[in-house]
Amino acid sequence: MRYLIILMLLIPCILNAQQNTNLEDVQPGRFDQGKMWTFENPPVEYFQEAYGFTPTQEWMDDIRKSALRFATWCSASFISSNGLIMTNHHCSRGVVASVMNEGENFDENGFYANTLEDERRVPDLFVDQMVMIADITEEVANSQLEVDSALTMITEKYSQKEGWIGLELETRTFYSGGKYSLYGFKRYNDVRLVLYPELPLGYYGGDPDNFTYPRYNLDFTFFRAYDEEGNPLQPDNYFEFNPNGAQENDPVFVVGNPGSTGRYLTMAQLYYQRDVTAPAIVSLVANRKEILLIAAEEVEDVYEKDSIVNFAFSLSNSEKAYRGRLDGLNDPYLMTKKAKKEEALRKNAQIENNPWSQIEDNAKEASKYYAEAIFLGPNTLRGKVNQIIHQLSGYKAAMDSDNADRIAESKKALTNLVKGMDINLEKALFSVLLIELEEHSRQDYINGLLDGMKPREKAEQVMEASILLNEPDKFFKLKGSKLEKEPLLAFAEVFPNKLQEAGGILSRINASNAELQSQVMNISFEASGLSSPPDATFSLRIADGVVKGYEYNGTTAPYKTTYFGLYDRHFSNDKEYPWNLPEKWQNPSFDLLKSPLNFVSTNDIIGGNSGSPVINQNAEVVGLAFDGNMESLPGYFIFDDEYNRTVSVHAGGIAAAVKYIYKAERLLSELNAE
Repeated sequence: MRYLIILMLLIPCILNAQQNTNLEDVQPGRFDQGKMWTFENPPVEYFQEAYGFTPTQEWMDDIRKSALRFATWCSASFISSNGLIMTNHHCSRGVVASVMNEGENFDENGFYANTLEDERRVPDLFVDQMVMIADITEEVANSQLEVDSALTMITEKYSQKEGWIGLELETRTFYSGGKYSLYGFKRYNDVRLVLYPELPLGYYGGDPDNFTYPRYNLDFTFFRAYDEEGNPLQPDNYFEFNPNGAQENDPVFVVGNPGSTGRYLTMAQLYYQRDVTAPAIVSLVANRKEILLIAAEEVEDVYEKDSIVNFAFSLSNSEKAYRGRLDGLNDPYLMTKKAKKEEALRKNAQIENNPWSQIEDNAKEASKYYAEAIFLGPNTLRGKVNQIIHQLSGYKAAMDSDNADRIAESKKALTNLVKGMDINLEKALFSVLLIELEEHSRQDYINGLLDGMKPREKAEQVMEASILLNEPDKFFKLKGSKLEKEPLLAFAEVFPNKLQEAGGILSRINASNAELQSQVMNISFEASGLSSPPDATFSLRIADGVVKGYEYNGTTAPYKTTYFGLYDRHFSNDKEYPWNLPEKWQNPSFDLLKSPLNFVSTNDIIGGNSGSPVINQNAEVVGLAFDGNMESLPGYFIFDDEYNRTVSVHAGGIAAAVKYIYKAERLLSELNAE
């Protein structure tokens, strides 16, 4: 009993070891800025130090050309000599519907092309292969032109160079101007669908399981690239598919296109996100998610209902991501690491003007206007009543000027907005808009508009009293002072002006911050050079890591999961969505059940990395990155590999599904995974 009591006393300390660390002892980490290395400057010596592996230039070139950018939103890779492409299921959902024939439903039944002839070309889909790289930093510096003009001039020059002609050219700015690169992409426009798992498998666990681990998600799709003659592409570079997949403690590399990070932001900018922007964004997406899910229950049309629910889930995904970032911004341990890094940088900086102090002043000013900028924009997400308020401002101005054309134009716009309006939905949206302004705005006008009432009461009163909403024909007959009877007009005299004011001020502040941030970044770059990678820019990077589980919830998350776990989730949740399974998955073989499905590793990824191949030192693909765990969400501003994990589909799990469920023998042969 004595030992049990001691253990019970120790458990909170174990679970909160990081939080209870003496902050005076906390120091910045070597990789706080992450491990998203560019191909121009790979840390070859560090790879040797960490893994006993020194990649050659030939190896780096091969994996760069084997990796792909999937359209404008994801990553992918060639995984066979016959142009087979692998990416995530969630990267594919928005495009595969365009190749469904009448009566087909890929989300319900999946799709597999039994032959090459059955593979279906996806309209407007393309993949880009980075075939050329140039460090143009000196050329920009020597051009004596403004940076944008210099980049345009250099791009034009390279477009005429041998090896660059016919390529898609893009420039990237790193370290706020410390380095500049030019990339040349070979674009493949003939991309055809080969295999697409059913939605319950490709999105297994849905939003509840998103950003979690252990995980059981078959998040993959196969496409194939074809050449100009309509034949399967024969790429010179591709990853061999290793059906054995990743093993515990294996060094692995994620090769993909991380979208955006803010790891060089100043503390003032991070505090601004913590106290102002992130809470506002969480309110925006969370409130509308709840409203849409309630609204969807009243919709009878199955496709319209699915559309609303899917949009609500996308908002839920954003909500979870921003809540995770907000948790990180409120984590004393992580923020102390960032603060001490900045303190050391400021101490050693030899400058006359202090950019950090100016950024602090900008943040204080910006905080007064951010709520207006994010909540008052006239779009559907903010509600039709808000759109009407903005349009009403223009109508009132047109009436005052007696401009017939403007009056007719505004009247038409107002009529279209009012027509067919779902009053209950719009009342809910207008209510939360007023609630959000009351909670987040740092200006006094909202109290005047509420006039002592609670936001929901005011929204209901205004909408019930509105002549425009309830009797539009009567409203359009009002002129002069009688127009003032419309209660929405009080909002129309305020909201558009506040939005315009906020937009102008924040635009000026953003421009100022860009210049100041450049100064900070130059100081940081002089101090650390290329030892830390630049922020993500949706350009190709290589991120190193190790296949490794982690401690969570008082236990240990294993490095891999199996199909046994998928079926446990299925039955534990009474076969309900989003843990339901299609008919063909109802009677699994033992060989399928014991196959690995997902795994975790310490690689550094973020949005944009979806679809990235996970490879080993032999340039074999052993997995497919599709998500991060909850602990990875602060990774926008700091990387911490103790608990931060990349979640990937195991190559063995893909091979097992192809073999035991889809019976895709030709793909097994192509992947050497029989």
